[in-house]
Parts: sequence; structure tokens; C-alpha cells
Amino acid sequence: MALRQVLGRGLQLSRGLLLRWGPPRPGPGPVRLPAPGAAWPLLPARYRFFRESVAGLAGRLRRQLLGRMAPRGLSLAFGLGLALLEQGLEEQRQAASACRDIQTIFIRKNKPQKDPLSSSRWQGFKLDEYLIGQPIGKGCSAAVYEAAIPFLASCKGKVDSKGIQSKDAGVTQWDPSSVTKDVEENPIQVNQQKAAFPLAIKMMWNISAGSSSEAILSSMSQELVPASGSALSGEYGAVVCPRKPVFEKRRLRPHPNIIQVIRAFTSPVPLLPGADVDYPDVLPSTLNPSGIGNSCTLFLVMKNYPCTLRQYLRESIPDTRLGTMMILQLLEGVDHLVQHGVAHRDLKSDNILVEFDSAGCPWLVIADFGCCLADEKIGLKLPFTSWYVDRGGNGCLMPPEVVTAVPGPGVVIDYSKADAWVVGAIAYEIFGLCNPFYGKGKSALESRHYQEDELPSLPDNVPVDVKQVVKMLLQQDPSKRLSARVAANVLHLSLWGENILAPKSLKLDKMIGWLLHQSAATLLMDGLVDKSSVEIKMKRCFFANLEYEDLWEAAFLFLSWRSASL
Repeated sequence: MALRQVLGRGLQLSRGLLLRWGPPRPGPGPVRLPAPGAAWPLLPARYRFFRESVAGLAGRLRRQLLGRMAPRGLSLAFGLGLALLEQGLEEQRQAASACRDIQTIFIRKNKPQKDPLSSSRWQGFKLDEYLIGQPIGKGCSAAVYEAAIPFLASCKGKVDSKGIQSKDAGVTQWDPSSVTKDVEENPIQVNQQKAAFPLAIKMMWNISAGSSSEAILSSMSQELVPASGSALSGEYGAVVCPRKPVFEKRRLRPHPNIIQVIRAFTSPVPLLPGADVDYPDVLPSTLNPSGIGNSCTLFLVMKNYPCTLRQYLRESIPDTRLGTMMILQLLEGVDHLVQHGVAHRDLKSDNILVEFDSAGCPWLVIADFGCCLADEKIGLKLPFTSWYVDRGGNGCLMPPEVVTAVPGPGVVIDYSKADAWVVGAIAYEIFGLCNPFYGKGKSALESRHYQEDELPSLPDNVPVDVKQVVKMLLQQDPSKRLSARVAANVLHLSLWGENILAPKSLKLDKMIGWLLHQSAATLLMDGLVDKSSVEIKMKRCFFANLEYEDLWEAAFLFLSWRSASL
């Protein structure tokens, strides 16, 4: 809004105030300007100001406001103030509208992940429809195996004479005894064999849920929170209707930083490779006479990822920019959970999976929802009435507001910023340091009673704004802690928006111009470069979650931290 328009609007507002609350209007006759020192009459209907220059008008107003400040002068000043306020509000409305338009475009671009098992010839709701390979990992409640789809594997041609497929002879079973020998003789061939298993099957250990499908699905319903819409079709036919009343769990929409369960079904427990050595006690008595497991359990089919975050960090330390992008991905995933009223409650580097784009940049995916809070009725606020209420897993990374909670009538644990706190702790691992809340000794901290100034310093090459984000995520008081959304926006600005914030001043028009430029460039690059590019995917997530208030708060924090560091 131009200065002339602001002044005109201010005069209109002040005239309205005078007409409403001022003295009666004078009778007909010429309107004369008052003598110096006399009171000003009502403003005439025809403004002389519009026939003067802007500079002359500004000088007249300045003299009027700095003079006696007569009541009519105060009304004029108040009207001008309202006009300036209206100008700021209009700019904010325009900025918020631009953010909503950009968000709408990228929400449409972020389509749900394509189901890799979608095929008219194959369903995948039975265990014997998969080829099971070697064990990938084992936790406290499940074992994970690599798996493949037989007809897809046979279409790809021959991989190995002892492998899962043969173009001429048809599909055969995988021979586990050949793995050790193959590693010694031909490691390249082993990599090809592993690439032939694009899926992972998680077999839950069923000790107390019984053997009926209904009891199993109800008891292990937390594992089904990230399930796709068709994941349970093999059990119920139509999944949308029965799921909510049966499980009473929230359903997550697909997100690129959240694991997706593409098939879930119950089946008898088989004797899989390594089962009699790795977990014999949880097998059913039909497979192990001393086993205490039930005969049926839940199986979850997911994408097979190369490694966990812990495994990746054992082999390499990402540089500063790469580490910032990794923290950003975790924050985007946690923000998606919060938006859907879900708290993971067991976030750690072992439960974060990693894959790589064509440039070798890691892409992080949050997995293992067995301890999550996803109740339709209570949301993120858990009534903590007794010590028997489950507060989640991993005591070392339990946020302060959770670990210090004392049960009682009316006590509620708010998990809205709990996972964001854990991301702050994992950031130390990403930047090559020990997690300050792991281990024992003087260097280890306890989330119950640590002080913020006891947190170790991040490496010197980490940008100030990234350090401040980690520090603010690890605030003991949740009300002072950054939300995952605002923290993610700060890191987005740190990675890609520093140019607009370089002048140390924040202007809405420059911010909106930058958003429009970046969104247009992202749309163009989306069709020119590999869509698996981590940078492109992160920008799409940013624009799909774009909110004016959160972005403005993040920009203000970014500038204040940069200014304080100079």
C-alpha cells in the first residue's frame, strides 16, 4: 500500500471518528482555518490535503501531531495508526494466502506412495506367497526377514543358480546355507542376491495374544498405525469400515519419512532361518517343545531398507550440510506424527531406517511403531492415573515431562513435543558425537534432572542456527521447547533461505518472493532430476506443510540467533 493510500485511509478513519464522537457539525457557511493557537474545527468535507504534495501533507501532519495534540489531532493520529495497522494486516493476509496456495499445490504433488505389491495377478496376504531370505534384524518383540515376490523375481531373469529364481526352471526356494560361502567367493554376487529381496517381513512374537486373528490384530494394533489403506484387505475385505471400531487407533497418512506397512496378515508361525538359535523361546510348542509362543502371529510386509541409522553412523560421519538435512528429515516425520495425533515414544537410531538417492545422500524413515501412542479418544494427552500406564519405551531417551510425571487423579502426560526432544538427542549422534543421554559415568546425562548448560557442545563447524535448534529442542520445559514444525522451518531456511535473510531484516514481500521462486524452481526440477533426490523431496515436504505463522516465527528465530552470534 503506497504512502498516499495509507494517508488517505487514515483521514477517512479519523473523519469517521470525528463524525461519530466529535461536537456537532457547524452550520452552512464558509469553512475557515483557525487562527494559530485556536482549536481546530471539524475536518471539511473537501480535503485540501489532496491538492497538496505528499511531502507537504507529511509536514502538516507532523506539525499537528507535535503541537498541542488537540483532541481532533489525536483522532487524526489514531486514524493514521489504524490505517498503518490495516496495511500490515493486509500484507499478512496476502502472505498467508500465498502460503496456502503454495501448500495446496504441493499437497497434490506429494501423492501417496505407490503400493509396490499392486498387481492383478498377486495379492500377498499369505506367508507362503513370499520367498523368505535371511534375517535382517531382531528386536524385543519381533524378527525381520528379507523377502521377495515370486512372480516379480522370475520376471527379472536369472540371478543365481542357488538363488530365488531361475528363468528356465521357475521359482525355487532360497538356500540359506550358501550365504557364507558366497560372501567369501563372490561378494558382488551376494549384493545382487540381496537386491533381489526388495521387501522385508516383520514377524511379531505372539506370547499372550492368543491365536485368533481378531485377538492378534487387536493386541498388536499399534504396529498397524502406519499401514496403508489396503494392508488389511486380506483379513477383512474392506478395511475402511471395520478398522476404526475394532482397533480404535489413529491412521497415518503416507509420508516419505514414515515407514509404510503395505501388507498385514495373520498366519501360522513357521520355522524361519535362524529361529531355533535367535529366538527359540518364543516359538510355538509345535516347533520347540519348550517354546511359549502361540501358533499364529502377525506378519507385516514393508519395503526393505539397506541399513538403520545406527549402522550408517558407525561407518560414516556426515558433513554439516548432510547432517542438517538428516535432522530435518526426522523433524518432518515427527511433525507428520503430531499433525495426526500420534507419538512414536520409542524413537532411536535403531528404529530409523536409511536408504540412499542416486547421489548417495541418505534418506531417513521412522519405523517400529510398537510403542506408539495413537489412541483415537485421547490423542497426544495420556491420562497418567497409575504406574501401570505405559509411558513408552527406551528409558534413556524418555523426555523430561514423561520421565518425571507422577501418577494421580487428573494427571495427564502431553506427548506433543516428546518426539521432538528425542530428535535433539539423536542430533548428537548424527554429528559424530555420543548421545549425551546414553551410557553411564560423569559424561552421561539423565533426562530426569539434567540442566541445559550441561549439554555438550556440538562441533564448531555446525552453523549457529542448527546449534540453537538442537538446544531449543532439548529444553526441559516443553513450553519453551521448539515444535517439530518450527524447528524444521528454521533448518529449511538455514539450508536454502539464507540469501533473503542475509540483510538481517525480514520483509514480507521478499519472503513471499523467495517462496514463489523456490516453489517454482522445485516444480521445474521435479520433472528434470531424479525424483528420489533428497533435496527435492525435502523441499516438497517443506512447501506441503507451509504455514505463514510457523514460517514467520522460524524466520524471526533464525535472524535473532544469527544477529546474536555476530
